[in-house]
Amino acid sequence: MAKKQRKFADDGWAVWIDGEDTSTIHINDWLNPTGKSYVDIAIHIRGIKSSKSLNVYVPFFILDEEIEDVSLLFENTKILQAIFSAACIVDYMKNPHTSEIAYNGKTVDIVHISTTGFKAESVSDGTLIRVDLQDLQPYIDNDEAYFIWRMPHKSLDAIFKPHIDVRNAMERLRDLITTPVVSEKYGYSIRINESRLLPEEITRIGMFHRQKLNKAAITISVDENYELNDTGCYRIRRLEKNLYKAYLPSDYPTEDVITYQWNQRREDNFHGQFNFYYSITRDSVSKGSMFLYMILLLTVGVIGDAISNAIQALIGLFS
Repeated sequence: MAKKQRKFADDGWAVWIDGEDTSTIHINDWLNPTGKSYVDIAIHIRGIKSSKSLNVYVPFFILDEEIEDVSLLFENTKILQAIFSAACIVDYMKNPHTSEIAYNGKTVDIVHISTTGFKAESVSDGTLIRVDLQDLQPYIDNDEAYFIWRMPHKSLDAIFKPHIDVRNAMERLRDLITTPVVSEKYGYSIRINESRLLPEEITRIGMFHRQKLNKAAITISVDENYELNDTGCYRIRRLEKNLYKAYLPSDYPTEDVITYQWNQRREDNFHGQFNFYYSITRDSVSKGSMFLYMILLLTVGVIGDAISNAIQALIGLFS
């Protein structure tokens, strides 16, 4: 019978725009339970010409230098096609702060956050990322714009980090002998704009309560070594190979990656409360058990060899 290990996290995120807008948030988790995980954030703002600032609260600490502007890769039209699921025409870096892409019969701006002088401020147990949209207005040509960046997902690093079991030594020894297969379950919940999970510094901001988050979508990327609870999933597909070398995190495993997509809409709920929960499981053979089995086999072999030599010696005495 496999030994169970369970780890869960429940994090509150927040996104709001100061201005008349209807926004969409996309979160892409690059899960890697054996190493470092990443999260991509994409904010789609409609009505950006009437907006003054973009604010994103993430429930873990991030430094400015850890925020990677992946929109700078969009000169590659294959990457654009994979991300937007459409053929795109791009006017890359048409000015110091934005590129322009046309797809599906519309044209939008891509704001390169690394050129904006954005600020990442520590707030309670997380980070508030602010982008001043007023200074960008001279460079914005369309009324829709995307902000896209990547950062380490530190809260998941803590969940997936292996831990040493310090239970009773005899109980631990029994587990190593009787349960060589370890079953691990990692559960993670993302709640967007739910006040009860956010620090007071965020909930007391008036604009936070008046924001208009229209839709949230999430993509979970894991390889086939893990089983993902996809009961809330509306589409499962393989990640396009166009992204493997050019877009994925540099140290992320690229073999057999499957993307699971969630999409929650709240047509009549302008408070924009969204909740995504997913869990992944992994079964593996305990290295400790294998090492113990090797020791036991070696010990039995040595003892057996000693007994065999002793018996042969006794037979020699009486022969």
